[in-house]
Amino acid sequence: MITRIPARWLAATVLCAALAGVAGCHRGMSKEDAQMSNPEQIYQRARKELNSSNYELAIRLYEALEARYPFSESARQARLDLMYAYYRSNEQESAVDAADQFIRENPTHPRCDYAYYIKGLVYFEAVPNFMERFFRVDLTERPPVDGLKSFTAFQTLVQQYPHSIYAHDAERRMVYLRNRLANYEIEVARYYMKRGAYVAALNRAQYTIEHYDGSPAVPEALKIMISAYRKMDLPDLAEKTQAVYQANYPEGEGGAGKEKKSWWHFWG
Repeated sequence: MITRIPARWLAATVLCAALAGVAGCHRGMSKEDAQMSNPEQIYQRARKELNSSNYELAIRLYEALEARYPFSESARQARLDLMYAYYRSNEQESAVDAADQFIRENPTHPRCDYAYYIKGLVYFEAVPNFMERFFRVDLTERPPVDGLKSFTAFQTLVQQYPHSIYAHDAERRMVYLRNRLANYEIEVARYYMKRGAYVAALNRAQYTIEHYDGSPAVPEALKIMISAYRKMDLPDLAEKTQAVYQANYPEGEGGAGKEKKSWWHFWG
């Protein structure tokens, strides 16, 4: 099987072929950096820049290390640091590529949990946030693809590495994502109700109940089902659903389906 190598790493290979040569292999690297010939020496310098939040230079050094010493132990550790550096420098695609490559090449490595965690974080931060709600962005036109990817990455982490130091945070983020995904289904169901597409609205509401049982969106899903059945002139089904709603929510859930606290406090 042919392993895809990110384009920027190919570029780093070419540019750093003469790492011990002249002025340096990339912008941001000094002549002193370019002349380092020991992989551990390069790694330590890159780590220093990473700890100093100088992510651009850290990335250049890590890429140079991988290009010149791809099979060294320092290069393997560099791959883990590199995905974090990409993440912190907002190079989301590169971060995911680096995480995927590490998992693919080291499926039994004990640090794969970290790779899944980085993937989850990258996609998590791409999920629509409170600012989009504040400015009334139509979320029905934004399928939660990133939310699903984030949830899947965190879920894999929690299931395969339950004792990971990242598992607890991943679980809390999964709760938030689960509620956001359920809310998306409700938004779409409401949209269909306004359009008179009652069967479609009913299907979305049923999907929410079946897949996100226990989420704050479930009461609203039941309400939509009741309304859809009535609009479709199916009073018996409407009454049965009403009975389910009253049995589970005797005092009503007027605010169901809405987030009750800011998204950045979900883990608090």
